[in-house]
Amino acid sequence: MRPQLLKAGIAISFFSVIVGCSMTGTSNGGQMAIYATPSKEAEWIRNGEPIEFDGKQWYPQDGTENLLDSEVYLMGEYRGVEFFIEKIDVKPYDRLYTKFGPNRFRYFEVKKDDQ
Repeated sequence: MRPQLLKAGIAISFFSVIVGCSMTGTSNGGQMAIYATPSKEAEWIRNGEPIEFDGKQWYPQDGTENLLDSEVYLMGEYRGVEFFIEKIDVKPYDRLYTKFGPNRFRYFEVKKDDQ
């Protein structure tokens, strides 16, 4: 009788481990990087040069925003650098973004007198 209880206990323990492991999701909740993080920021951005998009000049600002890659939408590439908008943004856009670091995006704005 004891060997059967021991086998049943081992089987239940094994089953619990298998079920427990399969119930932990493999999703990372949208936090996996979709877009490559540049090893260094483009020199033209560091020099304050604008992105030309939608008939406007978008100038880099001194700040960055924390956004997940899943929260931005790729709009194009300018001088070898991908640029984005926030997925929730609609035209006329408030800001453009370039990838600055993991979950960090530098924002670009149109100068007030250029609008």
